[in-house]
Amino acid sequence: MSDDYALSMLFIAALTVCLGSFVQTVIGFGMAVIAAPILFFLNPEYVPGPIIFAALFNCLANVYRFRSSLSISGLKSAIVGRIPGCIVGGGLLLVANQHYLAILIAVSILFSVVMNIFKFSLPLNARNLFWAGFASGVMGISTSIGGPPIALLVQGQKASFIRANLAGFFLFSCITSLMILVPMGIFTYEHLLLSLPLLPATLLGNYIAYKIIDYVNKSLIRYGTLCLCITAVILMLIKVMV
Repeated sequence: MSDDYALSMLFIAALTVCLGSFVQTVIGFGMAVIAAPILFFLNPEYVPGPIIFAALFNCLANVYRFRSSLSISGLKSAIVGRIPGCIVGGGLLLVANQHYLAILIAVSILFSVVMNIFKFSLPLNARNLFWAGFASGVMGISTSIGGPPIALLVQGQKASFIRANLAGFFLFSCITSLMILVPMGIFTYEHLLLSLPLLPATLLGNYIAYKIIDYVNKSLIRYGTLCLCITAVILMLIKVMV
């Protein structure tokens, strides 16, 4: 691999993460939905560890920025459900090769797309939060895309509540996921080095979003994200199928 090619791939990866971080800061989730398939297409080693590590810093920034609306007690059932979900997701990683991992990512993203298009709504109660947290754990640690199940439940809440509390939930999720991936040998020192160039892009996307968040057309972001997700899924599946 030439240096120019490696730099081009790194630039595309950083740009993708920056865009994902921007979207997640604006609407509460979406970083992995956008970035995971493109990063997997560039280099499968980016998923799940490095993208989860990068997302951790987006969550830290958002928890701080939107801390006035934070109320983790309202999502405690989801946090409890996330723990066994992470264990199940870790088991899937042990038995799934890259081909099946790509299919898992595609299914997770298509679930998110369908959820957004049809605006499914479920009651925000402890039972649903637990199972949403469980599903988020399974999807999050196996594919890095854990946002859709929990976002499905809170989508009817105020924007400030969604941003703050999803950030808190995802912060906990990223930490627990990495705590499982490290002893499994799936997030190693080499993966850490792969993650580090993504951090400035993560923080840049977060900063830009925070500065213009009150002026952003949320519908435009939503439909643009859906189109990008579908395109990314197609590209990723083409790579693993041919």
